[in-house]
Amino acid sequence: MRVSVRRAVAMTAAVVALLLAVLFSLAVGARAIAPSAVFDALLHGGHSDAAEVVREMRVPRTVIGLMVGAALAVAGTALQGITRNPIADPGILGISQGASVGVVLAIAYAGVHTLTGYVWFAFAGAGVASVAVYAIASSGRGGATPVKLALGGAAINALLVSVTTAILTTKASALDEFRFWQVGSLSGRDAEIASQVWPFLIAGLLLVLAVARGLDALALGEDVAKGLGQKVAVVRIVGGLGATVLTAVGVAAAGPIAFIGLAVPHIARAIVGSDHRWVLPLAALLGPIMLLVSDTIGRIIFPPSEVPAGVMTALIGVPFLVTLVRRKAVAA
Repeated sequence: MRVSVRRAVAMTAAVVALLLAVLFSLAVGARAIAPSAVFDALLHGGHSDAAEVVREMRVPRTVIGLMVGAALAVAGTALQGITRNPIADPGILGISQGASVGVVLAIAYAGVHTLTGYVWFAFAGAGVASVAVYAIASSGRGGATPVKLALGGAAINALLVSVTTAILTTKASALDEFRFWQVGSLSGRDAEIASQVWPFLIAGLLLVLAVARGLDALALGEDVAKGLGQKVAVVRIVGGLGATVLTAVGVAAAGPIAFIGLAVPHIARAIVGSDHRWVLPLAALLGPIMLLVSDTIGRIIFPPSEVPAGVMTALIGVPFLVTLVRRKAVAA
């Protein structure tokens, strides 16, 4: 099968799988709802109890899952391309931990106790962390090389973990509230959060897609990229800014959900190759699939309790990545 045909088939299959994941998320939970009742609630405005559950609880949760899954998967893909590091994810530059510090400060010192209030503090923390990492990496000879970005990210991440721990140690009252957010979950998220972050999601996606060709050139090495006419610094800054915004969207809306930004890019590359013009859109489809399926399984695996989506993504995602590694299909 020709590469272009195989890629088109893969994208079509991913779209179908995403639609099924959305239906799965809307229909399955502590109370199972027939697909016909789901469609009735969405298309005909039904007023039954099932319709109310779908519209008021599951639709906002599913929309947040779509947004967060796409944001984290595309951010991870961009960061792996920028740093040329196959194990990069939104945590490598300290972005996720920066958002966590923002939320801790909001709870402990700003008196913010709502998910919609956390969003802006998480955005601010993620932005400050990414700027700090890039400033460290770009100083000295050679500018912001992949190794310096990774080392700077590790240093800032360690610092922010210490700050978070120090605040929670001295402000024990904030611990329980922060722990609920830190585990990563779609539970309790409402339409207001989606309305707050969707403009940033669009902006981040556009920034990353704008440097798709540049990410392909970077994969060949910095000198080759420059020889092909790419402005390496611009690609890194624009792509890094897009990845930062997307990570902030995901972490602010649902907490630091792990593994999607690491595993999904590799799965996408294994399916469509290394061309970022295909990898990025496929990652944007696969990320929500993984998150919605993980969240839905977490609702029903130990009823009536829920396993948070952040826990389930790791449990489901690890076997995928291990399989790819064993097949030597993981590419930088």
